[in-house]
Amino acid sequence: MRDTPIKGRGSVSNRTSRFEEFQRISFDDEWTTSQPDDTLRPATTVTVETAKSIISRNESPDIPFDRSINPYRGCEHGCIYCYARPTHAYLNHSPGLDFETKLYAKTNAAELLRKALSSPSYTPKLIALGANTDPYQPVERRLRITASILDVLDEFNHPVAITTKSASITRDIDLLARMAERKLVRVFMSIGTLDRDIARTLEPRASTPGARLEALRRLSGAGVPSGVIVAPVIPALTDHDMEKVLFSAKDAGAMSAAYVLLRLPLEIAALFQEWLAAHHPLKEAHVMNLLKQMRGGRVYDSDFRTRMQGAGIFAELLEQRFRKACAKAGLNRVRPVLDTSLFRRPSVETRQLQLF
Repeated sequence: MRDTPIKGRGSVSNRTSRFEEFQRISFDDEWTTSQPDDTLRPATTVTVETAKSIISRNESPDIPFDRSINPYRGCEHGCIYCYARPTHAYLNHSPGLDFETKLYAKTNAAELLRKALSSPSYTPKLIALGANTDPYQPVERRLRITASILDVLDEFNHPVAITTKSASITRDIDLLARMAERKLVRVFMSIGTLDRDIARTLEPRASTPGARLEALRRLSGAGVPSGVIVAPVIPALTDHDMEKVLFSAKDAGAMSAAYVLLRLPLEIAALFQEWLAAHHPLKEAHVMNLLKQMRGGRVYDSDFRTRMQGAGIFAELLEQRFRKACAKAGLNRVRPVLDTSLFRRPSVETRQLQLF
């Protein structure tokens, strides 16, 4: 028995994580029983998390930053392809529906960040916001944790790169514009398709593609360096939209662009295939076969050299299409460089007088 899609949610199941000893499997026992409302329409819960540290570091050679901040665990956007889903297994939750309904908010993020940046041993370097879960997911409208982080970065003159698929980033447009004047911020809007019907189930609680383009237009109009990430590119489903996304983003003021092929590590592979079977059953086999051709015969290959763009004929064709579209649109001619030289630690009054 296949799980039934839930309106407003990306995952169609709540598959147990890879760490669980026993797995739950749905099947039809021919008994007609009514399911409770909380099963049919699971509500979103937010748990306050008192984090011990806030700056995460990585050494991945294919990522252009080595430190990032994630204000939230889990993401209500519910993007079925989200590569952060498997991290919910560390919390003893399912990477499926639990990931998009059981959220954790690091309410002490700004306090921890101020402490970290105030350390005499800290060396300023670009910080990425949105490297894992979206910093502007719906709960941000109420909690404003990302906004408080930006306030601290602004206070310290610290550069930041933001990636989001939410138009609500424009709520902070005044602050972002002030930081942009000092070359302290750039924003990338993630848009994988302009097809609203696909986007509605693929990333159900993210802003519509049109709203994201309008947010790009407002950001660029305010002087905030902006770009677009065509992600994820799903062969035989959204790849035909690549050029449209790039040209539309350019028209909205984007200066730079990138793309990422669909990645299906760990539990995401089964979750994504469930989603395909539920929403695009006639394309399921074709999409998965093309992915395998671009991943060396596997559903996913974690090799740093190919995990973002894939390998093989189809991957090379995708790269050529992207490069030619960017050249024709005038994207990636100039890449804004953020400035770390302005970094300063605000003076703090203490009882001990300074010697000099």
